Amino acid sequence: MSELYPAIKPYDSQMLPVRNGHTLYIEQTGNPKGIPVLFLHGGPGAGIGQDYRRFFDPQLYRIIGFDQRGCGQSIPFGAITHNTSQDLLADISAIREHFAIKKWLLFGGSWGSTLALLAAIDQPDTVSGLILRGIFLARQQDYDWFLADDGGAAQLFADYYQDFVEPVKSQLNRKTLVDAYHDLFISDDEISKMHAIKSWYLWETRISRLHAQFDEDKLVGDVHNAISLAILECHYVKNQCFIPENFIIDQIDKIKDIPTNIIHGRYDSVCKLEAAYSLHQVMKNSQLTIVPESGHSAFESKIAAALSLATKAMAKFLQETK
Repeated sequence: MSELYPAIKPYDSQMLPVRNGHTLYIEQTGNPKGIPVLFLHGGPGAGIGQDYRRFFDPQLYRIIGFDQRGCGQSIPFGAITHNTSQDLLADISAIREHFAIKKWLLFGGSWGSTLALLAAIDQPDTVSGLILRGIFLARQQDYDWFLADDGGAAQLFADYYQDFVEPVKSQLNRKTLVDAYHDLFISDDEISKMHAIKSWYLWETRISRLHAQFDEDKLVGDVHNAISLAILECHYVKNQCFIPENFIIDQIDKIKDIPTNIIHGRYDSVCKLEAAYSLHQVMKNSQLTIVPESGHSAFESKIAAALSLATKAMAKFLQETK
C-alpha cells in the first residue's frame, strides 16, 4: 500500500494491569520524542493489528497502540465482564498517566471514532487534536443502519443480510437480532456459538469495502479476531455502547474547539455518511473529507491516502501552534 508509510516494528511493548482484573497489551512505535498519538481501533473487539502504524510518519510521531479489553493480546480474552465504555475511558486515562503524557492526539476509526470522541468529552484538556474515520455516533439510527432488516446495509446487501440472520432466524419472532446473537455468544453450545461468530464477522467484513480485494473463502481466516469482534461488538450494541441516546452530539460543546479531521468513505455501508456530516456541522474546528469511490475500511487506497495526509497536516499544525 504505497499510500502508507513503510512497515515498522514497535520499540516497546508491555502488559499494563488495569482495574477489575483486566490487563492491556500496549506498544509504542516511531519517535519516542515525537508527537504522542493514541490509536483507537474499531469493533469493539477488532484489536490493533500491525498496519495501523503506517498511517503516521515515524519520524514525527510517538505512536501508541493498545488492544482494548477482551481482544488482541489483552487478557482475559473475549471477556464482556467489566467491559464498558466507561471502563475503556478509564483505561485510556491509565495509559496516558502510565506514560506521563499531558496531552495527545487521538486517532480512531469506526468504533474507534466513537471512543476517541468519548475520551475527548471525558477529558478535553488532555486532547491536542482528533483524527476520525468512519464516524459512528452510537445512536439508535446508527445501530439500525448496520443491523436492522430495513437499515441501509441490509438494503444494499440483501443477499449477505440473509446469510447474517440465518443462525438466529428461528428466534426472531420472539427476540431482537442482537439479543438472539448475544444468547448464542454466551451459550455452552460451542458449535452453534462458533457458527454465529463467523456469521457476524462475515457480515461486517463483506460490507466493509467498496471493492472486495480478497477471496471470500478467506474472510474469516483469523478466528481469534472473529471471536473477539463478534462477541464484543454484540455486547456493546446490546447495551447501546453504555451511553444515552445522542450523547456525543449533546456533549459536543465540550470539544467543539479541538482541531478535528473527519474522514468518511462516500459509500460506507457500515457507518452512515450522515453521522460524519452531522458531526462536522456541530464541531466548529473540524474539517470533513468525504472520500470518493470508498467504503468503510481504513485500508482502501483512497481512505488510506486521506488518513496519511491528515496525520501529516495535523503534525504540521501541532508543531506550528506549540
